[in-house]
Formats: sequence, structure tokens, C-alpha cells
Amino acid sequence: MNKYLLRGIGYTVVGLASCAWSYALRSEENALYRWIMIAGVILFGIGFLTIIYSFIRKIERHSILEERREQQEKE
Repeated sequence: MNKYLLRGIGYTVVGLASCAWSYALRSEENALYRWIMIAGVILFGIGFLTIIYSFIRKIERHSILEERREQQEKE
């Protein structure tokens, strides 16, 4: 696992936990739940995008290495 995948999973878990916490606060009619929900959604989005970015980096790295191997075989 690379650092982007670990960060993405971390952000996603923290985002989901804060959303769950805000739902608990909402049932108590606490006004703070709105800000926690906003933060949770933003963190979840950042985590999801970071996970997607890690997969794109992995695919691109494999294609670059394959291209270099092909160039070395031609030479």
C-alpha cells in the first residue's frame, strides 16, 4: 500500500466516523452537528478522491515501466 492509499483510507474512515457522530448529535438536537457533518462529508470526499488518485498513479506507473522495458528491448 502506498502513502496515498493509506491517507485516503484514513480520511474516509475519519469522515464516516464524524458523519456518524453528527447523526448522534442531531438526535440530541445539538446545533454543532451541522458543522461536524460538513467536515465529515468534506473529509470523506477528500479520502475518496485520494484513493482514486492512488489507483491512477499505480496504473500510470505500470504503464511507464512497461514502456521503458519495451524501449530497452528495442535497443
